Amino acid sequence: MSPGPTAPVAVGTPLLADFSLEMTAKDVPRLEEAAALIPAGTRVNVTFLGNEDLELRRSAARAVRRLGFVPVPHLSARRLGSRDELEGFLAGLREDGTAEHLLVVGGDPATPHGPFADALSVIRTGLLREHGVRHVGVSGYPEGHPAIEDAVLWSALTDKHAALAEQGLAGSVITQFGFDVDPVLTWVEQLRERGVEVPVRIGVPGPAGARRLVTYAARFGVGTSASIARKYGFSLTNLMGTAGPDRFLHALAARYDAGRHGEVKVHFYTFGGLRATSEWIAQFR
Repeated sequence: MSPGPTAPVAVGTPLLADFSLEMTAKDVPRLEEAAALIPAGTRVNVTFLGNEDLELRRSAARAVRRLGFVPVPHLSARRLGSRDELEGFLAGLREDGTAEHLLVVGGDPATPHGPFADALSVIRTGLLREHGVRHVGVSGYPEGHPAIEDAVLWSALTDKHAALAEQGLAGSVITQFGFDVDPVLTWVEQLRERGVEVPVRIGVPGPAGARRLVTYAARFGVGTSASIARKYGFSLTNLMGTAGPDRFLHALAARYDAGRHGEVKVHFYTFGGLRATSEWIAQFR
């Protein structure tokens, strides 16, 4: 199954005018290979994985900046061993000139490694603004979270944006990826109904092998019924092909309503690689 674009998408161009990408701290060589395909000023998120240390993450953020993009380092609350570790990372980002944008997440560990149980506890320290952070992104889960109840997710999300507003920090939401536009846009409407008017970046998988997509979906609790997979463009009975988000983005563009959904952009999870995703976007746009 080809991952390439299927048709012109003029109607969807505004959604891709300011897309963002994701990389790991070890992906700098892949970013360098793809750099010519990526518009200058594109936001590039640098993940906070457990097998990558703080210096490696700082180095990756510096590389993003050097290549002409906007670094958005991630900060995983439950992976931080101490307040000193948080301050050390933030101070390093400020020294490097890469602290302005940050994504703060709770993180994967079931038990916190230190004093921070969630993203809100990091935000409430007040340290982000002190170290030059001006914009903070947080996570959203249109299809829920496998380990957290929906009511808790909504409460946490509204509390985080209230805390950001109190500190004079700009906010945004990056959603978990999905294969079905309907629950995503329904979730965005519910977000607006709760009074959260910040920009939302819809998580979209870049082109990748169908088997890999299904594996990631199972890990993050993303729906992959036969009908959803077929709608997205792959088959659960034949996972040998590659699928791109053509149909998803066409559907998103067709159903997006600025009046109901507010400011919406697209964030690409580069499961199939930075270069493959960047090439696909360049062709699609």
